[in-house]
Amino acid sequence: MGSDCSKNVLVVEITRLLYVLLFIYAASSKLMEFESFEIQLGKSPLLSAFAFWIARLIPFAELLIAVLLLFSKSMKAGLYLAFNLMIMFSAYIFIILHYSSFVPCSCGGILEKMSWNAHLIFNIIFIVLALASIIILEHKSYEKRRKIISKILFPALASITAVIILFLLSEQVMHYDNPFIRRYPNHPAVFKNAQDLKYNSYYFAGDLNNKLYLGNYSTPLDVTQFDAELKFSQKIKVTFNTKNIPFRTVKIFLRDSLFYLSDGSFGRLFSGNTNEWIINFEYKGMPFFTLYVPMAKDKIFFRSNDPKTLDNILGVYTLSENKQVKYCGDLLQKQIDGVFDTDGTLLYSTKLKRSVYVYYYRNEYFTADQTGKLDYRSHTIDTISKADFKVAYSKNGAVREISSPVEAVNAHAAVIGKLLFVHSQVRGKYENDILWKKSFIIDVYDLKRKAYLMSFPIYKTKADKLNAMYVSSNYFYALIGTDLVVYELQPILKKQL
Repeated sequence: MGSDCSKNVLVVEITRLLYVLLFIYAASSKLMEFESFEIQLGKSPLLSAFAFWIARLIPFAELLIAVLLLFSKSMKAGLYLAFNLMIMFSAYIFIILHYSSFVPCSCGGILEKMSWNAHLIFNIIFIVLALASIIILEHKSYEKRRKIISKILFPALASITAVIILFLLSEQVMHYDNPFIRRYPNHPAVFKNAQDLKYNSYYFAGDLNNKLYLGNYSTPLDVTQFDAELKFSQKIKVTFNTKNIPFRTVKIFLRDSLFYLSDGSFGRLFSGNTNEWIINFEYKGMPFFTLYVPMAKDKIFFRSNDPKTLDNILGVYTLSENKQVKYCGDLLQKQIDGVFDTDGTLLYSTKLKRSVYVYYYRNEYFTADQTGKLDYRSHTIDTISKADFKVAYSKNGAVREISSPVEAVNAHAAVIGKLLFVHSQVRGKYENDILWKKSFIIDVYDLKRKAYLMSFPIYKTKADKLNAMYVSSNYFYALIGTDLVVYELQPILKKQL
Protein backbone atom coordinates (compact mmCIF):
# COMPACT_ATOMS: atom_id res chain seq x y z
CA MET A 1 0.00 0.00 0.00
CA GLY A 2 2.80 2.38 0.98
CA SER A 3 4.63 1.56 -2.23
CA ASP A 4 1.52 2.35 -4.33
CA CYS A 5 1.09 5.60 -2.43
CA SER A 6 4.66 6.68 -3.10
CA LYS A 7 4.31 5.80 -6.77
CA ASN A 8 1.15 7.90 -7.01
CA VAL A 9 2.86 10.81 -5.32
CA LEU A 10 5.76 10.44 -7.72
CA VAL A 11 3.42 10.53 -10.76
CA VAL A 12 1.74 13.68 -9.48
CA GLU A 13 5.04 15.39 -8.68
CA ILE A 14 6.57 14.51 -12.06
CA THR A 15 3.43 15.71 -13.87
CA ARG A 16 3.41 18.95 -11.90
CA LEU A 17 7.09 19.58 -12.60
CA LEU A 18 6.75 18.81 -16.33
CA TYR A 19 3.77 21.15 -16.69
CA VAL A 20 5.54 23.94 -14.77
CA LEU A 21 8.61 23.63 -17.00
CA LEU A 22 6.52 23.38 -20.18
CA PHE A 23 4.26 26.35 -19.45
CA ILE A 24 7.01 28.63 -18.12
CA TYR A 25 9.18 27.89 -21.13
CA ALA A 26 6.28 28.18 -23.60
CA ALA A 27 5.00 31.47 -22.11
CA SER A 28 8.51 32.95 -21.92
CA SER A 29 9.31 32.07 -25.54
CA LYS A 30 6.02 33.62 -26.67
CA LEU A 31 6.60 36.81 -24.69
CA MET A 32 10.23 37.18 -25.77
CA GLU A 33 9.19 36.87 -29.42
CA PHE A 34 5.73 38.31 -28.94
CA GLU A 35 5.48 40.07 -32.31
CA SER A 36 6.46 36.89 -34.16
CA PHE A 37 3.99 34.85 -32.08
CA GLU A 38 1.17 37.29 -32.83
CA ILE A 39 2.04 37.21 -36.55
CA GLN A 40 1.92 33.41 -36.54
CA LEU A 41 -1.51 33.46 -34.88
CA GLY A 42 -2.62 36.02 -37.44
CA LYS A 43 -1.77 33.53 -40.17
CA SER A 44 -3.64 30.69 -38.47
CA PRO A 45 -6.62 29.32 -40.44
CA LEU A 46 -8.52 28.97 -37.14
CA LEU A 47 -7.65 31.94 -34.98
CA SER A 48 -6.75 34.75 -37.41
CA ALA A 49 -9.67 36.98 -36.47
CA PHE A 50 -8.91 36.73 -32.74
CA ALA A 51 -5.10 36.81 -32.91
CA PHE A 52 -4.80 40.05 -30.91
CA TRP A 53 -6.57 38.71 -27.81
CA ILE A 54 -5.40 35.11 -28.01
CA ALA A 55 -1.76 36.19 -28.34
CA ARG A 56 -2.13 37.87 -24.94
CA LEU A 57 -4.38 35.36 -23.19
CA ILE A 58 -2.35 32.21 -23.90
CA PRO A 59 0.96 33.28 -22.26
CA PHE A 60 -1.02 34.71 -19.31
CA ALA A 61 -2.95 31.43 -18.91
CA GLU A 62 0.24 29.35 -19.13
CA LEU A 63 2.01 31.44 -16.46
CA LEU A 64 -1.06 31.41 -14.21
CA ILE A 65 -1.31 27.61 -14.40
CA ALA A 66 2.41 27.25 -13.73
CA VAL A 67 2.07 29.40 -10.58
CA LEU A 68 -0.94 27.37 -9.37
CA LEU A 69 1.00 24.14 -9.85
CA LEU A 70 3.88 25.39 -7.68
CA PHE A 71 1.77 25.40 -4.50
CA SER A 72 0.18 22.35 -2.90
CA LYS A 73 -3.09 24.13 -2.04
CA SER A 74 -3.71 25.23 -5.64
CA MET A 75 -2.07 22.26 -7.39
CA LYS A 76 -5.36 20.42 -8.05
CA ALA A 77 -6.95 23.50 -9.64
CA GLY A 78 -3.79 23.96 -11.69
CA LEU A 79 -3.98 20.38 -12.97
CA TYR A 80 -7.60 20.80 -14.00
CA LEU A 81 -6.76 24.01 -15.86
CA ALA A 82 -3.67 22.42 -17.44
CA PHE A 83 -5.71 19.40 -18.55
CA ASN A 84 -8.36 21.59 -20.22
CA LEU A 85 -5.84 23.92 -21.83
CA MET A 86 -4.07 20.94 -23.39
CA ILE A 87 -7.46 19.63 -24.54
CA MET A 88 -8.02 22.97 -26.29
CA PHE A 89 -4.56 22.88 -27.89
CA SER A 90 -5.21 19.31 -29.09
CA ALA A 91 -8.64 20.19 -30.50
CA TYR A 92 -7.00 23.11 -32.33
CA ILE A 93 -4.39 20.82 -33.90
CA PHE A 94 -7.00 18.20 -34.83
CA ILE A 95 -9.12 20.81 -36.64
CA ILE A 96 -6.01 22.23 -38.34
CA LEU A 97 -5.13 18.78 -39.67
CA HIS A 98 -8.61 17.70 -40.76
CA TYR A 99 -10.89 20.68 -41.34
CA SER A 100 -8.92 23.84 -42.03
CA SER A 101 -8.37 25.24 -45.52
CA PHE A 102 -4.60 24.88 -45.10
CA VAL A 103 -2.01 23.75 -42.57
CA PRO A 104 0.12 26.66 -41.31
CA CYS A 105 3.67 26.65 -40.02
CA SER A 106 4.39 25.75 -36.39
CA CYS A 107 3.81 28.50 -33.85
CA GLY A 108 7.30 28.16 -32.40
CA GLY A 109 8.59 27.49 -28.91
CA ILE A 110 9.52 24.04 -27.71
CA LEU A 111 7.47 22.39 -30.45
CA GLU A 112 8.88 24.45 -33.32
CA LYS A 113 10.68 21.54 -34.98
CA MET A 114 7.79 19.08 -34.59
CA SER A 115 5.24 18.25 -37.25
CA TRP A 116 1.58 18.87 -36.43
CA ASN A 117 1.04 15.13 -35.86
CA ALA A 118 3.96 15.10 -33.43
CA HIS A 119 2.42 18.12 -31.68
CA LEU A 120 -0.79 16.17 -31.23
CA ILE A 121 0.99 13.12 -29.77
CA PHE A 122 2.99 15.38 -27.44
CA ASN A 123 -0.22 17.01 -26.21
CA ILE A 124 -1.99 13.68 -25.69
CA ILE A 125 0.89 12.45 -23.48
CA PHE A 126 0.51 15.53 -21.29
CA ILE A 127 -3.28 15.11 -21.22
CA VAL A 128 -2.88 11.53 -19.99
CA LEU A 129 -0.41 12.64 -17.30
CA ALA A 130 -2.76 15.37 -16.09
CA LEU A 131 -5.75 13.01 -16.10
CA ALA A 132 -3.85 10.38 -14.13
CA SER A 133 -2.74 12.96 -11.57
CA ILE A 134 -6.27 14.31 -11.15
CA ILE A 135 -7.64 10.81 -10.52
CA ILE A 136 -4.89 10.14 -7.96
CA LEU A 137 -5.60 13.38 -6.09
CA GLU A 138 -9.36 12.85 -5.94
CA HIS A 139 -11.04 10.41 -3.55
CA LYS A 140 -11.81 6.93 -4.91
CA SER A 141 -15.30 6.17 -3.60
CA TYR A 142 -17.99 5.35 -6.18
CA GLU A 143 -19.88 8.59 -5.63
CA LYS A 144 -16.66 10.58 -5.85
CA ARG A 145 -15.74 8.81 -9.08
CA ARG A 146 -18.99 9.93 -10.66
CA LYS A 147 -18.27 13.49 -9.58
CA ILE A 148 -14.71 13.18 -10.88
CA ILE A 149 -16.01 12.04 -14.27
CA SER A 150 -18.40 14.98 -14.47
CA LYS A 151 -15.68 17.39 -13.32
CA ILE A 152 -13.37 16.06 -16.04
CA LEU A 153 -15.77 15.30 -18.87
CA PHE A 154 -17.91 18.45 -18.99
CA PRO A 155 -15.04 20.98 -18.89
CA ALA A 156 -13.21 18.93 -21.54
CA LEU A 157 -16.28 18.99 -23.79
CA ALA A 158 -16.65 22.70 -23.12
CA SER A 159 -12.99 23.26 -24.09
CA ILE A 160 -13.44 21.40 -27.37
CA THR A 161 -16.69 23.25 -28.06
CA ALA A 162 -14.97 26.60 -27.42
CA VAL A 163 -12.28 25.82 -29.99
CA ILE A 164 -14.90 24.74 -32.54
CA ILE A 165 -16.88 27.95 -31.99
CA LEU A 166 -13.70 30.04 -32.36
CA PHE A 167 -12.95 28.20 -35.60
CA LEU A 168 -16.42 28.80 -37.05
CA LEU A 169 -16.50 32.45 -35.97
CA SER A 170 -12.99 33.07 -37.29
CA GLU A 171 -13.85 31.50 -40.65
CA GLN A 172 -16.92 33.73 -40.93
CA VAL A 173 -14.96 36.85 -40.02
CA MET A 174 -11.96 36.06 -42.22
CA HIS A 175 -13.95 35.20 -45.34
CA TYR A 176 -16.73 37.78 -45.12
CA ASP A 177 -15.92 40.47 -42.50
CA ASN A 178 -12.14 40.47 -42.72
CA PRO A 179 -10.39 42.88 -40.31
CA PHE A 180 -7.50 43.16 -42.80
CA ILE A 181 -5.66 40.01 -41.80
CA ARG A 182 -4.10 38.02 -44.61
CA ARG A 183 -3.78 34.25 -44.65
CA TYR A 184 -0.62 32.79 -46.15
CA PRO A 185 -0.93 29.03 -46.78
CA ASN A 186 2.25 27.12 -47.50
CA HIS A 187 3.17 27.70 -51.16
CA PRO A 188 -0.15 28.01 -53.04
CA ALA A 189 1.92 29.06 -56.06
CA VAL A 190 5.44 27.74 -56.70
CA PHE A 191 8.07 29.49 -58.81
CA LYS A 192 8.86 27.62 -62.05
CA ASN A 193 10.82 29.84 -64.41
CA ALA A 194 11.75 33.34 -65.53
CA GLN A 195 12.77 34.97 -68.80
CA ASP A 196 14.48 38.31 -69.35
CA LEU A 197 12.53 39.97 -72.19
CA LYS A 198 15.12 42.83 -72.44
CA TYR A 199 12.35 45.42 -72.84
CA ASN A 200 9.49 46.59 -70.62
CA SER A 201 7.07 47.24 -73.49
CA TYR A 202 5.41 43.81 -73.31
CA TYR A 203 1.90 43.10 -72.04
CA PHE A 204 -0.22 39.97 -71.57
CA ALA A 205 -2.43 39.21 -74.57
CA GLY A 206 -3.90 35.96 -73.20
CA ASP A 207 -3.47 32.19 -73.22
CA LEU A 208 -4.72 29.43 -75.50
CA ASN A 209 -4.13 25.65 -75.58
CA ASN A 210 -1.61 25.79 -72.72
CA LYS A 211 0.40 28.56 -74.40
CA LEU A 212 0.95 32.13 -73.22
CA TYR A 213 0.83 35.12 -75.59
CA LEU A 214 2.47 38.50 -75.11
CA GLY A 215 1.90 41.64 -77.13
CA ASN A 216 4.36 44.50 -77.50
CA TYR A 217 3.45 48.19 -77.56
CA SER A 218 6.60 49.01 -79.55
CA THR A 219 5.82 46.52 -82.34
CA PRO A 220 1.98 46.43 -82.31
CA LEU A 221 1.50 43.61 -84.84
CA ASP A 222 3.99 41.23 -83.22
CA VAL A 223 2.89 38.53 -80.79
CA THR A 224 5.27 36.31 -78.82
CA GLN A 225 4.06 32.79 -78.03
CA PHE A 226 5.51 30.90 -75.04
CA ASP A 227 4.91 27.40 -73.79
CA ALA A 228 3.27 27.34 -70.35
CA GLU A 229 6.54 27.23 -68.39
CA LEU A 230 8.45 29.71 -70.61
CA LYS A 231 10.97 27.22 -71.94
CA PHE A 232 10.32 27.89 -75.63
CA SER A 233 9.04 30.85 -77.60
CA GLN A 234 8.25 31.92 -81.14
CA LYS A 235 7.21 35.11 -82.90
CA ILE A 236 3.87 35.53 -84.64
CA LYS A 237 3.10 38.30 -87.10
CA VAL A 238 -0.45 39.63 -87.30
CA THR A 239 -1.57 40.43 -90.84
CA PHE A 240 -3.58 43.63 -91.02
CA ASN A 241 -4.20 46.23 -93.69
CA THR A 242 -4.33 49.31 -91.47
CA LYS A 243 -5.98 51.42 -94.21
CA ASN A 244 -4.06 54.47 -93.00
CA ILE A 245 -5.72 54.36 -89.58
CA PRO A 246 -3.57 56.59 -87.29
CA PHE A 247 -3.18 54.07 -84.48
CA ARG A 248 -1.67 55.24 -81.20
CA THR A 249 -2.02 52.50 -78.57
CA VAL A 250 -2.67 49.19 -80.27
CA LYS A 251 -3.37 46.25 -77.99
CA ILE A 252 -4.07 42.59 -78.82
CA PHE A 253 -6.23 40.33 -76.68
CA LEU A 254 -7.07 36.60 -77.01
CA ARG A 255 -10.33 34.96 -76.05
CA ASP A 256 -11.00 31.33 -77.08
CA SER A 257 -9.94 30.93 -80.73
CA LEU A 258 -10.28 34.63 -81.56
CA PHE A 259 -7.90 37.51 -81.13
CA TYR A 260 -8.90 41.15 -80.89
CA LEU A 261 -6.95 44.22 -81.92
CA SER A 262 -8.02 47.54 -80.47
CA ASP A 263 -7.11 51.16 -80.20
CA GLY A 264 -9.17 52.93 -77.58
CA SER A 265 -7.90 56.30 -78.78
CA PHE A 266 -10.19 55.97 -81.81
CA GLY A 267 -12.72 53.46 -80.50
CA ARG A 268 -11.83 50.89 -83.14
CA LEU A 269 -12.04 47.16 -82.51
CA PHE A 270 -11.05 44.40 -84.95
CA SER A 271 -10.79 40.61 -84.71
CA GLY A 272 -9.47 37.55 -86.45
CA ASN A 273 -8.89 33.83 -85.94
CA THR A 274 -5.78 32.54 -84.16
CA ASN A 275 -5.41 29.82 -86.80
CA GLU A 276 -4.43 32.45 -89.38
CA TRP A 277 -3.62 35.59 -87.38
CA ILE A 278 -5.28 37.74 -90.02
CA ILE A 279 -7.55 40.66 -89.14
CA ASN A 280 -10.73 40.08 -91.13
CA PHE A 281 -13.50 41.71 -89.13
CA GLU A 282 -14.31 45.13 -87.62
CA TYR A 283 -16.93 45.84 -84.97
CA LYS A 284 -18.79 48.59 -86.77
CA GLY A 285 -20.64 51.09 -84.63
CA MET A 286 -18.49 50.34 -81.60
CA PRO A 287 -18.50 53.49 -79.47
CA PHE A 288 -15.37 55.17 -78.14
CA PHE A 289 -13.89 53.05 -75.33
CA THR A 290 -11.00 53.16 -72.89
CA LEU A 291 -11.33 49.53 -71.75
CA TYR A 292 -13.15 46.48 -73.09
CA VAL A 293 -13.56 42.75 -72.58
CA PRO A 294 -15.27 40.35 -75.04
CA MET A 295 -18.07 38.40 -73.38
CA ALA A 296 -18.80 36.55 -76.64
CA LYS A 297 -17.97 37.14 -80.30
CA ASP A 298 -21.06 39.33 -80.66
CA LYS A 299 -21.07 41.00 -77.23
CA ILE A 300 -18.50 43.40 -75.76
CA PHE A 301 -18.41 44.95 -72.31
CA PHE A 302 -16.64 48.32 -72.42
CA ARG A 303 -15.80 51.46 -70.49
CA SER A 304 -16.24 54.85 -72.09
CA ASN A 305 -16.81 58.49 -71.02
CA ASP A 306 -20.13 60.21 -70.58
CA PRO A 307 -20.27 62.88 -73.34
CA LYS A 308 -21.79 65.46 -70.96
CA THR A 309 -19.77 65.00 -67.76
CA LEU A 310 -16.75 63.10 -69.16
CA ASP A 311 -17.18 60.69 -66.22
CA ASN A 312 -16.31 57.04 -66.76
CA ILE A 313 -19.30 54.90 -67.74
CA LEU A 314 -19.69 51.20 -68.50
CA GLY A 315 -21.73 49.75 -71.30
CA VAL A 316 -22.56 46.69 -73.41
CA TYR A 317 -22.14 46.61 -77.19
CA THR A 318 -24.13 43.92 -79.00
CA LEU A 319 -23.23 43.08 -82.59
CA SER A 320 -26.45 43.06 -84.59
CA GLU A 321 -28.03 44.83 -87.50
CA ASN A 322 -28.71 47.81 -85.22
CA LYS A 323 -25.29 47.72 -83.54
CA GLN A 324 -26.99 48.06 -80.16
CA VAL A 325 -25.22 49.95 -77.38
CA LYS A 326 -26.53 49.95 -73.81
CA TYR A 327 -24.97 52.23 -71.20
CA CYS A 328 -25.04 51.17 -67.54
CA GLY A 329 -24.79 54.45 -65.70
CA ASP A 330 -25.42 53.03 -62.24
CA LEU A 331 -22.47 50.60 -62.15
CA LEU A 332 -19.57 52.99 -61.51
CA GLN A 333 -20.03 55.02 -58.32
CA LYS A 334 -18.50 58.49 -58.24
CA GLN A 335 -16.65 59.67 -55.14
CA ILE A 336 -14.52 62.61 -56.29
CA ASP A 337 -14.39 63.39 -60.00
CA GLY A 338 -15.98 60.41 -61.77
CA VAL A 339 -12.84 59.63 -63.78
CA PHE A 340 -9.79 58.95 -61.61
CA ASP A 341 -11.83 57.81 -58.63
CA THR A 342 -13.70 55.26 -60.78
CA ASP A 343 -10.62 54.07 -62.65
CA GLY A 344 -9.92 50.36 -62.41
CA THR A 345 -9.46 47.01 -64.10
CA LEU A 346 -12.18 45.49 -66.31
CA LEU A 347 -12.24 41.67 -66.44
CA TYR A 348 -14.50 38.83 -67.55
CA SER A 349 -14.98 35.33 -66.14
CA THR A 350 -15.97 32.88 -68.88
CA LYS A 351 -16.91 30.29 -66.26
CA LEU A 352 -19.30 32.56 -64.39
CA LYS A 353 -20.28 34.55 -67.49
CA ARG A 354 -19.81 37.71 -65.45
CA SER A 355 -17.92 40.95 -65.94
CA VAL A 356 -15.78 42.06 -63.00
CA TYR A 357 -14.63 45.59 -62.27
CA VAL A 358 -11.94 46.25 -59.63
CA TYR A 359 -11.38 49.85 -58.54
CA TYR A 360 -7.78 51.05 -58.32
CA TYR A 361 -8.13 53.51 -55.45
CA ARG A 362 -10.68 51.94 -53.11
CA ASN A 363 -11.35 48.52 -51.60
CA GLU A 364 -14.23 47.62 -53.86
CA TYR A 365 -15.12 45.45 -56.83
CA PHE A 366 -18.40 44.42 -58.41
CA THR A 367 -19.74 41.92 -60.92
CA ALA A 368 -22.39 42.33 -63.64
CA ASP A 369 -24.20 39.92 -65.94
CA GLN A 370 -24.03 39.93 -69.73
CA THR A 371 -26.70 42.63 -69.99
CA GLY A 372 -24.77 44.97 -67.71
CA LYS A 373 -27.06 44.41 -64.72
CA LEU A 374 -25.32 44.59 -61.36
CA ASP A 375 -24.96 41.28 -59.50
CA TYR A 376 -23.36 42.55 -56.31
CA ARG A 377 -20.73 44.85 -54.86
CA SER A 378 -18.06 43.55 -52.54
CA HIS A 379 -14.82 44.68 -50.93
CA THR A 380 -11.19 43.72 -50.89
CA ILE A 381 -9.83 43.15 -47.40
CA ASP A 382 -7.99 46.45 -46.97
CA THR A 383 -9.70 49.33 -45.17
CA ILE A 384 -9.50 52.06 -47.82
CA SER A 385 -13.13 52.60 -48.77
CA LYS A 386 -12.74 56.08 -50.29
CA ALA A 387 -10.31 57.30 -52.94
CA ASP A 388 -7.87 59.76 -51.36
CA PHE A 389 -6.43 62.30 -53.79
CA LYS A 390 -7.06 65.75 -55.20
CA VAL A 391 -7.97 66.57 -58.78
CA ALA A 392 -6.98 69.72 -60.66
CA TYR A 393 -9.22 71.02 -63.48
CA SER A 394 -8.57 73.30 -66.41
CA LYS A 395 -10.60 76.52 -66.64
CA ASN A 396 -13.28 74.97 -68.83
CA GLY A 397 -13.26 71.74 -66.84
CA ALA A 398 -12.44 69.65 -69.91
CA VAL A 399 -8.99 68.62 -68.71
CA ARG A 400 -8.34 67.15 -65.30
CA GLU A 401 -5.41 65.49 -63.60
CA ILE A 402 -4.49 64.15 -60.16
CA SER A 403 -2.71 66.94 -58.30
CA SER A 404 -1.68 65.01 -55.17
CA PRO A 405 0.49 61.89 -54.78
CA VAL A 406 -1.55 58.71 -54.91
CA GLU A 407 -0.83 54.99 -55.02
CA ALA A 408 -3.26 52.38 -56.29
CA VAL A 409 -4.81 50.18 -53.62
CA ASN A 410 -5.59 47.34 -56.06
CA ALA A 411 -2.84 47.92 -58.59
CA HIS A 412 -3.52 44.89 -60.82
CA ALA A 413 -6.19 42.21 -61.07
CA ALA A 414 -6.89 39.02 -63.02
CA VAL A 415 -9.71 36.46 -63.16
CA ILE A 416 -9.72 32.73 -63.83
CA GLY A 417 -12.75 30.51 -63.19
CA LYS A 418 -14.47 31.87 -60.10
CA LEU A 419 -11.30 33.30 -58.57
CA LEU A 420 -10.24 36.95 -58.53
CA PHE A 421 -6.53 37.68 -58.04
CA VAL A 422 -5.64 41.18 -56.83
CA HIS A 423 -2.20 42.72 -56.43
CA SER A 424 -2.67 44.79 -53.29
CA GLN A 425 -0.27 47.55 -52.29
CA VAL A 426 -1.64 47.97 -48.77
CA ARG A 427 -0.02 46.21 -45.85
CA GLY A 428 -2.28 44.25 -43.51
CA LYS A 429 -2.05 43.32 -39.85
CA TYR A 430 0.64 40.95 -38.57
CA GLU A 431 2.80 41.31 -41.70
CA ASN A 432 6.54 41.76 -41.41
CA ASP A 433 8.81 44.19 -43.25
CA ILE A 434 10.92 41.54 -44.99
CA LEU A 435 7.97 40.04 -46.88
CA TRP A 436 6.85 43.46 -48.14
CA LYS A 437 10.34 44.52 -49.18
CA LYS A 438 11.04 41.33 -51.13
CA SER A 439 7.70 40.55 -52.75
CA PHE A 440 4.39 41.63 -54.24
CA ILE A 441 1.33 40.41 -52.34
CA ILE A 442 -1.47 38.73 -54.30
CA ASP A 443 -4.86 38.37 -52.59
CA VAL A 444 -7.33 35.75 -53.85
CA TYR A 445 -11.13 36.06 -53.68
CA ASP A 446 -13.94 33.64 -54.48
CA LEU A 447 -16.36 35.55 -56.73
CA LYS A 448 -19.16 33.03 -56.27
CA ARG A 449 -19.04 33.07 -52.47
CA LYS A 450 -18.04 36.76 -52.29
CA ALA A 451 -15.27 35.71 -49.91
CA TYR A 452 -11.58 36.31 -49.32
CA LEU A 453 -9.63 33.04 -49.56
CA MET A 454 -5.89 33.53 -49.13
CA SER A 455 -2.79 35.48 -50.11
CA PHE A 456 0.62 34.60 -51.49
CA PRO A 457 3.84 36.46 -52.38
CA ILE A 458 5.39 36.87 -55.81
CA TYR A 459 9.06 37.61 -55.26
CA LYS A 460 10.80 40.52 -56.89
CA THR A 461 13.51 39.97 -59.46
CA LYS A 462 16.23 42.52 -60.19
CA ALA A 463 13.35 44.97 -60.66
CA ASP A 464 10.95 46.08 -57.96
CA LYS A 465 7.93 47.05 -60.05
CA LEU A 466 5.12 44.72 -61.06
CA ASN A 467 3.93 45.92 -64.49
CA ALA A 468 1.20 43.36 -65.15
CA MET A 469 -0.08 39.94 -64.11
CA TYR A 470 -2.07 37.16 -65.73
CA VAL A 471 -3.58 33.88 -64.51
CA SER A 472 -4.35 30.74 -66.49
CA SER A 473 -5.95 27.55 -65.18
CA ASN A 474 -2.54 26.21 -64.11
CA TYR A 475 -0.13 29.13 -63.85
CA PHE A 476 0.32 32.64 -62.50
CA TYR A 477 2.39 34.99 -64.68
CA ALA A 478 3.89 38.37 -63.85
CA LEU A 479 5.83 41.02 -65.76
CA ILE A 480 8.35 42.48 -63.30
CA GLY A 481 10.47 45.14 -64.98
CA THR A 482 11.79 43.38 -68.05
CA ASP A 483 11.36 39.92 -66.50
CA LEU A 484 8.57 37.48 -67.26
CA VAL A 485 8.07 35.01 -64.38
CA VAL A 486 5.78 32.01 -64.00
CA TYR A 487 4.49 30.33 -60.84
CA GLU A 488 2.62 27.03 -60.92
CA LEU A 489 -0.70 27.01 -59.07
CA GLN A 490 -0.89 24.29 -56.43
CA PRO A 491 -3.93 22.12 -55.52
CA ILE A 492 -4.96 24.43 -52.67
CA LEU A 493 -5.71 27.06 -55.33
CA LYS A 494 -6.63 24.91 -58.31
CA LYS A 495 -9.38 23.07 -56.43
CA GLN A 496 -11.09 26.45 -55.90
CA LEU A 497 -11.28 27.25 -59.62
